[in-house]
Amino acid sequence: MHAPPRLSPLSLPQPGLEALRDAAEVEGFGFVQRLMLDWDSGANRFAQPGEQLVGAFDEARLLGFAGLNRDPYLRQAGVGRLRHLYVGPGARGRGVGAALVRHLLRSAAFHRLRLRTDTAAGAAFYLRLGFHAVMDATATHEIHLPSAGHAAPAGGAAWDQG
Repeated sequence: MHAPPRLSPLSLPQPGLEALRDAAEVEGFGFVQRLMLDWDSGANRFAQPGEQLVGAFDEARLLGFAGLNRDPYLRQAGVGRLRHLYVGPGARGRGVGAALVRHLLRSAAFHRLRLRTDTAAGAAFYLRLGFHAVMDATATHEIHLPSAGHAAPAGGAAWDQG
């Protein structure tokens, strides 16, 4: 059994991120490269109020990461977007992705979070964490947070369960 990952704010450059980018590209995911390019250009550094980028670590090794931005598609106050969740293949099945999402849910300064996933595994993962599917051109899932991320979502889903 593995110890829970250590979660902490992430800024770039970050040792280990290139290896995760390479693994993501092999799997057909280009969003890690986009995260790096957007950070380098200043287009997105998760620096607006309520935004954050969090890494999951085992000792000093980066296992994965996830971020929260204001939702750029809705541009409504209090609506955030979960972005760029990625866990390296060697760290999957250990609760790393769930720990990252639960951390962001608990600390979110938004009352509603939206996201887009294009895989069935991703969709099932978010449903297990209390998100619900939406039919929207810019999102596949969303969750309403009763008091800016400080209470459990409706439906009894618990963020601290596997």
